[in-house]
Amino acid sequence: MCGIAGIIGPDAQQQQLVRMLDAQKHRGPDFTAHWVVENVVALGHNRLSIIDLSEGANQPFFSDCGHYVMVFNGEIYNYLELRQQLQSKYVFKTQSDTEVLLNAYREWGENCLERCNGMFAFAIWNCKERSLFAARDRFGVKPFYYYFDRHHFYFASEINTLFAAGVVKKPNDTVWLNFFSEGSYGLPNETFWSGIQQLEAGHLLILKNNYLKLKKWYHFEERIARLQHQFSPNEDAYITDLLLRAIHLRFKADVPVGFNLSGGLDSSTLLALIDQQDIDKSAIEAFTFITHDARYDELPWVQLMVESRPYTLNICPLSAHEVPDLSLKIAKLQAEPYGGIPTIAYSNVFKTASEKGVKVLLDGQGSDEAWAGYDYYLSNSNSIVQGVAKSPFRTQVLDGDFAKEYRKTNYPKPFEDNLLNLQYRDLFRTKIPRALRFNDRVSMMYGTELREPFLDYELVEYVFSRPTDFKIKDGIQKWMLRKIAEKFLQKDLVLAPKRPLQTPQREWLSEDLKDWVTAEVAVLKNNPWFDKKSLESELNHFFNGDNQSSFHIWQWINAAQILH
Repeated sequence: MCGIAGIIGPDAQQQQLVRMLDAQKHRGPDFTAHWVVENVVALGHNRLSIIDLSEGANQPFFSDCGHYVMVFNGEIYNYLELRQQLQSKYVFKTQSDTEVLLNAYREWGENCLERCNGMFAFAIWNCKERSLFAARDRFGVKPFYYYFDRHHFYFASEINTLFAAGVVKKPNDTVWLNFFSEGSYGLPNETFWSGIQQLEAGHLLILKNNYLKLKKWYHFEERIARLQHQFSPNEDAYITDLLLRAIHLRFKADVPVGFNLSGGLDSSTLLALIDQQDIDKSAIEAFTFITHDARYDELPWVQLMVESRPYTLNICPLSAHEVPDLSLKIAKLQAEPYGGIPTIAYSNVFKTASEKGVKVLLDGQGSDEAWAGYDYYLSNSNSIVQGVAKSPFRTQVLDGDFAKEYRKTNYPKPFEDNLLNLQYRDLFRTKIPRALRFNDRVSMMYGTELREPFLDYELVEYVFSRPTDFKIKDGIQKWMLRKIAEKFLQKDLVLAPKRPLQTPQREWLSEDLKDWVTAEVAVLKNNPWFDKKSLESELNHFFNGDNQSSFHIWQWINAAQILH
């Protein structure tokens, strides 16, 4: 995992590119380099060395024919298999997945994307045609932001990198309004900033002669339609093989690998699958965060899970007094709203891992969406917030002229089954896009790489395509996953209750951090988006006991820290 940046057009200058790379240097502490043809193209890379640690694998990476230059962020998990297919036609000078990816593009063009199992965002400059090809992985694990004004094209791994290049920092009013009104974090191509776009997950772009072409390359809906008519005769064995392979692929690294644990089913299953791998388990470390609050901490379940196993457990605490400084640091890095105190607590996992020299971590992200684990899947609700009894939004605090521009987001419904449409929404529009963005920034903040085996595309596609009673049976969610987990964990299967909250965010914001919250929200009183009196009133309601949801409070803190 690394950082990429580039400029195409008259602004392609070394000084400007260096500023961009400096803005995201935390993403690649091991090596930074650039390549510039002034007024034409400038490509830069911040490297976090994971596979092939040699200098030969540094980027920008040049093809041996001299026609192509690439910058690449991510991992191609099946790079060894692809290398084997290519080695009869290409001479490989490194052991890196970077070289494999570039040669795969030379061999198959954009069709190379279908052959890659991985997380990636990359850009390739064609020196002969003076054109740029860029692509993003199927679920958007790796970020790709860009700005294009018909004359200048900038791209980067983080939004702040584009600001460093001189892109004007202007809020996207529509995205912010939808965030306050319905909890949306924008459409897959949008950001919270005007003029700054995302390359959508599963999409590619081609830039040539100032003409930008966007194209969808990953056709998830079509693949699901085909899979719905295919059944393995022994499904639990087939899916177990998919799970084991997903874990196996994500242990490919030339640096130490660890994993994140909570007390739930996803972590239990991840642990069970790691147990089955043919690796030196004594060298693998586990990480979990706590807040010293028994109502929320899952440490008792985590400790039971790892006892009698060879993994070292690292406990990563977060205290209320750390939140003000950390929240601001993360807000500035994210440059967009993020998921509250759980995200801050999660960041301490990566900090601890980095301090211990563990560069790669696995976690269970993506399981709830593919296997239908959220409570609103049972209630057939259209909610996008887990575990709330009433609306978590407080639109009455918004200025009337601002609020009247709100238009409800309509999500696509490509399937006849409503459960599949909810899952599709969460995979490509709501839950997964925002979680991947949160996680990418907090992991890269400490120069660590996060891998999500439950988001292996072959696994997601097959599980997603199964009938409802495969996922929810007799009111039990993730039914088949539980069945598989029990096969490995047997009597020591220990699951914490499914809870939407893992930190005392409500209590800290209304009690321990009350003065800080008051000061942060006060910043918004001069913002034309808000009605000052209504904002004060709702904040007082929260402090006086109306705190079953703290989502709106965290929205306001995010806005104050990011916009100020």
